[in-house]
Amino acid sequence: MNVTDPIADMLTRIRNANSAGKATVSMPSTKVLVEVARVISEEGYVEGYVVEDTKPQKTLTLTLKYGQRRAKAIKGIRRISKPGLRIYSAAEDLPRVLGGLGTAVISTSKGMMCDRDARKKGVGGEVIAYIW
Repeated sequence: MNVTDPIADMLTRIRNANSAGKATVSMPSTKVLVEVARVISEEGYVEGYVVEDTKPQKTLTLTLKYGQRRAKAIKGIRRISKPGLRIYSAAEDLPRVLGGLGTAVISTSKGMMCDRDARKKGVGGEVIAYIW
């Protein structure tokens, strides 16, 4: 299966697995997807991620996080910068998701990071996704 936008595919798989109440979600792995998984894991939206060496391609498996009574840790997830329309933001103009309650995943020259870290380091970049 040839996917033109692997980040959108990843976010859709997470959204679908989260709404279905699944414990884990798997997808083909790339370096960019592993970095997005690292950021959302550090922000506490997923319990963790594992890259498994399978054939013909590595597999990225995310363990979703739920609270008491199966309350979802991820309320929403949205792709912002798309292949047809890239969205860039300067360090001082980085978006605040839900007034700071959510997280924006930013691809910067210093690597993939959340909006708070990018603001702290004073770097801007491509706004990949919002998660809340």
